[in-house]
Amino acid sequence: MRARYGLPLKITAVGAAIGAAGLAYAAGFEARSFRLRRVAVPVLPQGARPLRVLQISDIHMVSGQRKKRAWLQSLAGLRPDFVVNTGDNLSDPEAVPELLDALGPLMGFPGVYVFGSNDYYGPKPRNPARYLVEKVQGRHGLNGNAPVVGAVHNPWEPMRDAFDEAGWLGLSNTRGHLKIDGLDIAFTGLDDPHIKRDRYAEVSGGPETGADLSIGVVHAPYLRSLDAFTRDGYPLILAGHTHGGQLCVPFYGALVTNCDLDTDRVKGLSSHAAGGHRSYLHVSAGCGTNRYTPVRFACPPEATLLTLTPRD
Repeated sequence: MRARYGLPLKITAVGAAIGAAGLAYAAGFEARSFRLRRVAVPVLPQGARPLRVLQISDIHMVSGQRKKRAWLQSLAGLRPDFVVNTGDNLSDPEAVPELLDALGPLMGFPGVYVFGSNDYYGPKPRNPARYLVEKVQGRHGLNGNAPVVGAVHNPWEPMRDAFDEAGWLGLSNTRGHLKIDGLDIAFTGLDDPHIKRDRYAEVSGGPETGADLSIGVVHAPYLRSLDAFTRDGYPLILAGHTHGGQLCVPFYGALVTNCDLDTDRVKGLSSHAAGGHRSYLHVSAGCGTNRYTPVRFACPPEATLLTLTPRD
């Protein structure tokens, strides 16, 4: 009996041990291994000085995440010219005070924000494998609020009010401007396409006439939103949502994006083409996870410092 079944049992035990070690690494180390990505994007007018833009996304704050709070607070030391928050700040209805404490130092800088689905609704336990088989509504998804049944409603209003009081511009299906070092930076934002709250028709028309730079901002980089921004001639689009794939395969990359964007552009700087135009696209891998799947593998949590430079 021992000779017949001993080797398979040993292999099973070794496999279980490797799996447990991988899970411990993904949850205990990598999910807390915060990084700063740095990229340069040539989108400013000739002769302008470079601007430093800090993009934060997918914080998914849960009460008690002291290391994440301290790391977010430390980002103020980068002294960005402005901050772009691309949503999904919460993963716990009780975490709004801790989120605002974490972002407090950054709220001393000019900023803009859009919300994601997890700002409005709390997460529910789910099988992560569903992301591998679920279909998403993409280019042809209909605009309008999606029905959300049985969801926990997050207290997003106090978060919105605090952002607004700090001077950050809310960009949910609207436009706004920041004056930065004598430059007029225009923004066009969308509410979250992932739950069909995007209404591009309300903000269509392309970049602001006379602005030195126009930026499209959206939480989830669905192709219908990227196509619309790009067709209208926006030189830069900023998004989050994907978590960079969250559970990636080393030397291969992401398996999913949780939207209809291809996995080659799941995080970092790339480009998008539509209607004879091409835009720079930056997708943040974010710095958090859903509270029920607190793991990341081969995809560390991050924020991004984008240096906007003059066009060639």
